[in-house]
Amino acid sequence: MKRYFLILLLLPGLFAGCDLLQEPSTGISDEEVARGLKEALRVGTDSSVALLNRTDGYFKDEAVKIFLPPEVQQVQQLIETTVPGANLLLNEVVLKMNRAAEDAAAEAAPIFKDAITGMSIQDARDILFGSDSAATVYLETQTRSQLFAAYSPKVQASLAEVGLPTLWNQIATPYNQFANSLPGQLAGAQPIPDDLSEYVTNKALDGLFTKVEDKEKDIRYNLNERVTDLLQKVFGLLNK
Repeated sequence: MKRYFLILLLLPGLFAGCDLLQEPSTGISDEEVARGLKEALRVGTDSSVALLNRTDGYFKDEAVKIFLPPEVQQVQQLIETTVPGANLLLNEVVLKMNRAAEDAAAEAAPIFKDAITGMSIQDARDILFGSDSAATVYLETQTRSQLFAAYSPKVQASLAEVGLPTLWNQIATPYNQFANSLPGQLAGAQPIPDDLSEYVTNKALDGLFTKVEDKEKDIRYNLNERVTDLLQKVFGLLNK
């Protein structure tokens, strides 16, 4: 019994030098991983903001284009029947919503920068070895409420500048009067929102994070997107 006990005591020492029991060295420090992730996020967010903060950044990109709210689409045919010229007006509404989102996109840059600066080493490791969209999820969790607060007044101002509130009133007011009337109720008409600013703000943010996620996946899987030595070194760990 003493002999077996002695062997058990010696086992850790016997295998201490065995490579099979040691975690392989990656040749890169935790600090470098953190710097690499922060650099990747800066590249990704800067690129995403630049893509969207220009004419047709939203409007001509089907992946992020802002369409009419679902509740409006559901009654679009009835709106076009009820409101003279509604078809052309609705097309103009879609254009103006996207123009407001394009104008507001620049508001994201400083908020993203603060979130990236505050990232911890553990956050960086979790993101690097996490899901394909781990960095995007982290950023959205950290910044969505701040971005909404920053976007909202900008979107409202942009919508006012392009004349959307006046245009929308030409559609929503007569249609809602019909929807709330007895004939409208008999026809199954449902009222539509009087104000589109909250809807546009949320859709603008959805589009922003869609672009950030696309860029994250590019950096993870496309070697040509790793535009600096540090990005190549850090994300090269994923290829091993």
